[in-house]
Amino acid sequence: MNQLLSEPPDCVNDAGTWCAQVFRLTHNEWLAASADWLVAKPLRILLILLIALVVRFLVRKLIDRLTTVPADGGGKLPALLRPLRERAPDMLGPLTAERRRQRAKTIGSVLKSLTTFVVYGLAVLQILAELGIDLGPIIASAGIVGIALGFGAQNLVRDFLSGMFMMLEDQYGVGDVVDVGEAVGTVEAVGLRITTLRDINGTVWYVRNGEILRVGNSSQGYAVALVDIPFSYNTDVDRATRLLNEVATDAAASDAIAPDILEPPEVLGVESVTPEGIQLRLTVKVRPSRQWAVQRALRAKVMSALEDAGFEPPLGRFFVNQPNSNNSG
Repeated sequence: MNQLLSEPPDCVNDAGTWCAQVFRLTHNEWLAASADWLVAKPLRILLILLIALVVRFLVRKLIDRLTTVPADGGGKLPALLRPLRERAPDMLGPLTAERRRQRAKTIGSVLKSLTTFVVYGLAVLQILAELGIDLGPIIASAGIVGIALGFGAQNLVRDFLSGMFMMLEDQYGVGDVVDVGEAVGTVEAVGLRITTLRDINGTVWYVRNGEILRVGNSSQGYAVALVDIPFSYNTDVDRATRLLNEVATDAAASDAIAPDILEPPEVLGVESVTPEGIQLRLTVKVRPSRQWAVQRALRAKVMSALEDAGFEPPLGRFFVNQPNSNNSG
């Protein structure tokens, strides 16, 4: 029996195997028989880990290169965003670069996380296979756990999916003025889970992307400055229309709002008739997010011109200067 145990394993006769190499160096039968576990498998596992690290490093470097906004690129799009649709208005100026940078950074972050998950996941599966572990039950258990986590974190998953589609479709970005239902304001930051808005009162709103059912964006393409002017019933509508056209045309040519005007102003006519009087509507197409500033400037010009032209407000004047009269007596 002892003689059988002291006999070298058969693998030592196979030239070029780890068993033969270890037996030649150590002359130890147990080490030679265990050479595959002690040397070959650890080296293969180390090689798998090394390849995974190198692949992950190279892919992340490529993603960084595709999502980086050049510092002196003059607003040039990152390579990753060029195939994607962009609705960012050029007139946002410095905010356009920030919008593109944040969009590219977020998409790049998702791609990096996906790369890490896929590369390391494949590496773990390869290592388990090297160790001789049956992967079937493990994959089945992982699927069940994944389903359970999906049900438990469905709101979080919905937020991330909504944020991802929002990023890819460029529904809104940094600098846009949006209405998301509960909050209306300027977008300060866009993430995969949360969108940050600041309203006109300075309040910061954090809105979950999965809770946004509809978005009204006032900063895409163009906007319309709309001014409704009230008049009394006895107003000469034709004269008022001519005056509004003249005032709006002059105001649109002024240095204050001329850069924001895209088309000449237009008086649409009588918009509504109320018990108090009538309203005439004036509109002008302007650059995105500039409608409010143009509306304020037009109202100031129009009200001053109407006052000078002698037009009465709908309810007359509340305070009328009358000469003092002496009581007879």
